[in-house]
Amino acid sequence: MTEKRTQPYNIKEKEEKNAPYRSLIRAELADELYDKILNIILIEKRYRDKDFSAKELAKELNTNTRYISAVINSRFNTNFSCLINEYRIKEAMHRMTDKRYADMTIEEIGKMVGFANRQSFYASFYRMMKETPNDYRKRHTTVK
Repeated sequence: MTEKRTQPYNIKEKEEKNAPYRSLIRAELADELYDKILNIILIEKRYRDKDFSAKELAKELNTNTRYISAVINSRFNTNFSCLINEYRIKEAMHRMTDKRYADMTIEEIGKMVGFANRQSFYASFYRMMKETPNDYRKRHTTVK
C-alpha cells in the first residue's frame, strides 16, 4: 500500500517577482530605511502586534509601501510578511522551550508573539521549520 503525501497547511512555493520599482530607490534612502525598519521590528518588537502591516510601517517612517517593500526585498531577501513571521517564529521557538512558558499552550504562545490565529501560526512555522510547533516543542523539551 502506498501512502499519498500531501503538503500540509496548503503551503505554496514562493514565486520570484520582478518589480521594477525596487531599483528606483536611492541607496542612501534604502540604508536609512533599512536601519529604521530593523529598529522598529527588532528593538521595538513590533512583530508581536498581530495587526502590524507594511502600510502601518510605511506611515510610521513617512514613506510608502513600495519603498518598504523594495528595502525588505533587497536587504532581507524576503517580503514583509515572511520577515515579520520569521521573528515571530524565532521568539515562539524560544518560548516553547523555555521552562517559564511550559504551562502555556502552543496557541497561546503563537498569539503572544503576534500570530492572529492557530492556522497562520502553524502554517508559517511549518513553512520555516519543516515541522509542526507541537513536534518542535516535544523534540526540544523531552528529558534525555
